[in-house]
Amino acid sequence: MPPNIILVHGEANEMGKLKQKLITRFADRNTKIISPKNCQSVEMYFYSDKMAKTIGRLAENTPEVGETVSGLLVKKAFTYQIMAPDDLHHKLKQIFKSVVSLPDEEYEGPAFRVHERLTVKYELEKHISLHWRSDPISDMVLDFVVALVLNISREIPKVVVESEEATKTEEENNKKAEKVIHALLVSLFGDVKFGENGKLVISVDGNVGHLDKQSGNVESENEGLRESVRVAFQRIQNAVKPIPLSVS
Repeated sequence: MPPNIILVHGEANEMGKLKQKLITRFADRNTKIISPKNCQSVEMYFYSDKMAKTIGRLAENTPEVGETVSGLLVKKAFTYQIMAPDDLHHKLKQIFKSVVSLPDEEYEGPAFRVHERLTVKYELEKHISLHWRSDPISDMVLDFVVALVLNISREIPKVVVESEEATKTEEENNKKAEKVIHALLVSLFGDVKFGENGKLVISVDGNVGHLDKQSGNVESENEGLRESVRVAFQRIQNAVKPIPLSVS
């Protein structure tokens, strides 16, 4: 039997009856049953031991009990390793054939940025280098660029876009995105209406929030509603428009 049971997404009276039945049934067990209201946060604490193995130079000497071990913590899946900072370069060499660190100031050749997340540099004939700071979105852009580069020799993409058609397509896409965002907010919060200055008015259990679709700011006296709407809108925006459409 789990130590915690949370009842959500149900009619209040029926949820109350279910909660009482569960309390009666599991009265002899140390089980906490919670039935939170909409926008009410629930905090749960979990305790687990994590083990990290020392590798490289740090593993040469066995530390004494209570001694502090300092180094770089490397996580892979659910395993952890601690290594000395100087060992990182050798570790990368075991994974990749060549690891060379060069400051950007030394490069003066042609380069361009993709979605402000990745830099493509033309090093030599038929040779380019890609530079980026790893995160989920940047890695996705990197995968696209690598796939495009690897397929250039097979087929040169032909892109013909007229300005009027491009503007019309962008307006249509924005309208579709607005409809999707509104529909998702309605599915999450129920009462979502259009207010003044293009803002959305969201009402939940008597609490009202005003969402600015341009900035993502939310105004509400209820802190829980304000944070819930802000996080929900940010995630919806990331799903509908994951990366900017401008390239420099």
